Amino acid sequence: MKKFLTLILIVVIASLIGGLYGILHDQLTYTISPEYYTKFKFYQFGLMDLGTEAIFPSPRIEVSVVGFMATWWMGLLIGLILGLVGLVHKNNKQMFRATMGAISVTILIAFVTGLIGLVYGRLFLADTDINWWIPEENLVDKKKFYCSWFHAQLQLCRRADWITSRNSL
Repeated sequence: MKKFLTLILIVVIASLIGGLYGILHDQLTYTISPEYYTKFKFYQFGLMDLGTEAIFPSPRIEVSVVGFMATWWMGLLIGLILGLVGLVHKNNKQMFRATMGAISVTILIAFVTGLIGLVYGRLFLADTDINWWIPEENLVDKKKFYCSWFHAQLQLCRRADWITSRNSL
């Protein structure tokens, strides 16, 4: 019973950590390119209707909402998977300690992967003529927009990082 309660606690904590990671990640991405949000993400997450201009009095709050919405569920999934693997431990304290360690490794891998995406986007992608769906109209700084877009796409890679981190259990 204690292990089951520990599993629930791990899933809740991991969801909150995932959401917090998304908030911090998106704050950094917004710093790189506000247009990535005002011309793409705010619409994608339903904070604005298409055709209306995305102007908020405090856009960092909306960026935080986007960040949390984009990642809390991945924290839930990672917490559930790592928590289930953590059930192999002898007691709930070992389970909690080892699983939280694995979650820490996952966060580190996610952060490093995001930095790699940022550098790659800045050095290689920003100067290419990409042919993806990107709102080209009225972009003030295409390079920063492309860089932010690629940086954010590496979340797909990060979302699979729990596989590597589970070895630390």
